[in-house]
Amino acid sequence: MIEKLEAIKQRYDILTEKIADPAVIAKMDEWKKIAKERADMEETVEKYLEYKRVEADKIAAEQSILTETDPEMKALLEEEIYGCKKQLEELIEELKILLLPKDPNDDKNVILEIRGGAGGEEAALFAQILYKMYSRFAESKRWKVEEIDINETELGGVKEVTFSINGKGAYSKLKYESGVHRVQRVPETESQGRVHTSTATVAVLPEVEDVEVNIEEKDLIIETCRSSGAGGQHINKTESAIRMVHIPTGIVVTCQDERSQIKNREKAMKVLKSRIYDYYNTKYMSEYAENRKSQVGTGDRSERIRTYNFPQGRVTDHRIGMTLYNLPDFIMGDIEEMVDALAIADREKQLASSEDE
Repeated sequence: MIEKLEAIKQRYDILTEKIADPAVIAKMDEWKKIAKERADMEETVEKYLEYKRVEADKIAAEQSILTETDPEMKALLEEEIYGCKKQLEELIEELKILLLPKDPNDDKNVILEIRGGAGGEEAALFAQILYKMYSRFAESKRWKVEEIDINETELGGVKEVTFSINGKGAYSKLKYESGVHRVQRVPETESQGRVHTSTATVAVLPEVEDVEVNIEEKDLIIETCRSSGAGGQHINKTESAIRMVHIPTGIVVTCQDERSQIKNREKAMKVLKSRIYDYYNTKYMSEYAENRKSQVGTGDRSERIRTYNFPQGRVTDHRIGMTLYNLPDFIMGDIEEMVDALAIADREKQLASSEDE
């Protein structure tokens, strides 16, 4: 571990010199790339330098105690050595975490897709609850929520909705939400008071840059059509909705949120790129199935990850066995405790996996 940390420190020092080089500063794209790489290393290097300082203090105290004859000073040195050892143990654990491979998508914006599953209208109403839940959570983080496409039902539910959340670290917080969400409650239309079970699926995609996904024009079918649903005269008369089909993967994207066809096309392309990236990334990750078993899971659409039980006022995440009895607050966007617990569980499993290697 120390050898790896020394290599990172050396690389950090090289980047520090480069970032101040006038020749590099003149090339802004190159400078930004170097600055980002250096910034990504900074926390690890600072923690390593702290480790080295504490280790030096421990060694100095151990050498001093060998020649110290005063009982009081000897006791103080023993106390200092003990404190340094304890601090070093804590720093080693922190450094292990910092050395874990970082998800390159963690700082990115996200595109969320929520679809009603089994349960008909009740599933659509649950999908609407999830949509509002994530929107409120995003707003509490001061992130921007932007609707891209929505297919609503007459009773106020949504068959499917696609929306983006823009904010630093959005993907790192929401990436564990992908999967099947299950709700257990008594529908308003149920006269006998029986609890029904319905589901909705959530897909969380990182928003990707142009350089990450290359889409050939020849691989696209782009159609315009009139927007459907509520929206007034304009939305019914103007062909502003966009439908894109990516021929190689068969991925279909629609966008009808904006009145402008150009804006809808831009939004649709953004979603398409993220879906294509997710498509190929999931295909790649499936080749490393054993590795994925050591993680909490961030992408299996068929995995039932959570149950929202309304009669008992609880929400349970099945991956980490965590149950919270604050369902009313949870669906109002207070999901931080669960989100953080999932991240911690994933990190602990990665640490265990790295120690076994």
